[in-house]
Amino acid sequence: MKLTILSTSDTHGYLLPTDYRDRQLNAKFGLTRAATILKTEQAQADGPVLMIENGDFLQGSAFAYYQAKIAQQYFGMTSVYNSIPYQVGIVGNHEFNYGKDYLTNAIKYSTRHFLCANILNEDGTPAFGAPYEIINLAGLNVAVLGLTTQYIPHWESPEHLAGLKFTSALAAAQKYVPELRQQADVVVVAYHGGFERDIESGQPTEALTGENEGYELLTMVPGIDALVTGHQHREIATVHQGIPITQPGSKAAYVGKMTLTLDDAKKVTAASAELLSTAAASPDEDLTPALVLDNENVEDWLDQPLGTTTGDLTITDPFVVRTKPHPYIQFVQDVQRAATNTKISGTALFNNDGQGFGQTITFRSVLTNYIYPNTLAVVKLTGADLRAALEQTANYFTLDASGAIGVNPKFEKPKPQHYNYDMYAGINYVINVSQPIGQRITELTYQGRAIAPDDELEVVVNQYRAVGGGNYQMFTADKIVREVTEDMTEIIADYLQKHPVVTAETENNFKVVK
Repeated sequence: MKLTILSTSDTHGYLLPTDYRDRQLNAKFGLTRAATILKTEQAQADGPVLMIENGDFLQGSAFAYYQAKIAQQYFGMTSVYNSIPYQVGIVGNHEFNYGKDYLTNAIKYSTRHFLCANILNEDGTPAFGAPYEIINLAGLNVAVLGLTTQYIPHWESPEHLAGLKFTSALAAAQKYVPELRQQADVVVVAYHGGFERDIESGQPTEALTGENEGYELLTMVPGIDALVTGHQHREIATVHQGIPITQPGSKAAYVGKMTLTLDDAKKVTAASAELLSTAAASPDEDLTPALVLDNENVEDWLDQPLGTTTGDLTITDPFVVRTKPHPYIQFVQDVQRAATNTKISGTALFNNDGQGFGQTITFRSVLTNYIYPNTLAVVKLTGADLRAALEQTANYFTLDASGAIGVNPKFEKPKPQHYNYDMYAGINYVINVSQPIGQRITELTYQGRAIAPDDELEVVVNQYRAVGGGNYQMFTADKIVREVTEDMTEIIADYLQKHPVVTAETENNFKVVK
């Protein structure tokens, strides 16, 4: 007998093949493309099929934002995922971005069964579905254990997590897998998390924080037959010590496929793993018509003008934006400071896809540049804290073999982390990349005076950073002195109502040199 396990993960509400930079439906990803692959694989499978949606489906695209914030309803999302025959679903970290009530309703009206063993209510009971489910597939008892990265409180707004306790995925697996091994023929772990270590060598590939416990699940929990992962947006398909592993990127660009071969005693004798690209798949004809109609409302909303620009606020080279002040980043800093009545601001260019603002600023240009539904927090830092944050952000740069300034590979692989390089406004500073790590901030002043270690400064950053996201340990929730709870898209729109013309200018306040 063969058991086929199909999965999507980190689709982030990219349902149609579009990235929303324009109204074209020709992107090489999207859930409607993945649905075709899933349908075909299910029809052609030699034996039963288990289909898993592995989390981060509620947030990410302009369509998802529109459903949550403008239409204020979850049916536009859940109805589409309901049309795909997933048996189980996993809770992702971005599921909390629009609040616990929105997530709870999305789960309530979803047809797949949500599983999560390590996010608990205050009384210790699982908060979102059962910890696991045992599904009978053609006489084969298949157990699926649902796990989610425990690191969510380091990123998410506390009010979105009220009454919840986040525990280690590893600890939960160590508790449940032995039990499931006794009850089921096959044990599958579906984990919305990834790997902090190289799968083969075990060497750390990022900080060992417990955010991504995939390697520990593989090596410290006997009895797992297959491991579905996500969260990091990596493209992984491999077999480690007999256990197949997948991680299918993001935006439904891939479908994860694992095949287990079982003998007559229902023991796994062989396993394989692969990623199926959706790029060439035709969008599912059953899903597309109604979605296109709904999407027109989203596209019209995106094209609403919010303001205009004078001068050049476009982004042509994201690396250059990070090495010297840029008018688009200056605009974001100005918005953050105005919203919080703060003089010092920090922000990031989150990825390499942003194009900045053209002559007309629309909702489309705001959402495709500022891609996260962040809120803002003002933190009180010492001068020592601020210098430490700048030293950490300076790790983004390195000198290549020719002596040129480039990007530290750790910020690009195994997962792009451009969002963990911050730029600041309201202070003046110099990053000297030729200096040792931890000693690269060679100038640091505020209002014409060198910042002393014991100075106290108020700094506005997004909520993710304010609670230590990105392993910035100098930022902690107890340093937050005030917050703005609207998300940045709304804050930007409000700012543009008061300042409808944005001029391309900068403070010219920082340098990256060697």
